[in-house]
Amino acid sequence: MEVAAITKYQRISAFKAREVTREIQGKPASAALDLLAFSPKKAARLISKTLKSAIANAENNNNLRVDTLVVKEAIVGEGPTIKRIMARARGSASPIRKRTAHIRITLTDDIPIVTRESKKAAAKAKDKASKKASGKSKAAATDSTPALSTPEEAAPTSTAETAAPQSEANKE
Repeated sequence: MEVAAITKYQRISAFKAREVTREIQGKPASAALDLLAFSPKKAARLISKTLKSAIANAENNNNLRVDTLVVKEAIVGEGPTIKRIMARARGSASPIRKRTAHIRITLTDDIPIVTRESKKAAAKAKDKASKKASGKSKAAATDSTPALSTPEEAAPTSTAETAAPQSEANKE
């Protein structure tokens, strides 16, 4: 089941906030909260509030467990830009754009959480399976070597090997 939370009109550039949301996509909700807590950016604080709201929505409205939630998507869109002017020399003016952003975070419990321990267990199982398969193929390779039946098959193929016996014969 998917649960979303939206925060609108946040006073930060969407470009700056997207940098932080890219880091938390696909991570478990608790790991994403930890990552945001230690990020020094302003956007991390705003995204953390939205993520906490999404977790609360999942717990209270949909009766989902927090430890199974994964950040499916974290999207930051542009909001309206507040336009101001700053006086410049000779009576001219330059624009000031105060940008806003809309933050949307979607959590889901459909995606399985992959931890380091489960990755290690899967790698060990794969190694055991490959060792068993390679052990069987080595045994089959040693049993299936054909016997050399004709002298042509047993004769050396390179010219260096054939030239050595002839030179010894010439010496005698």
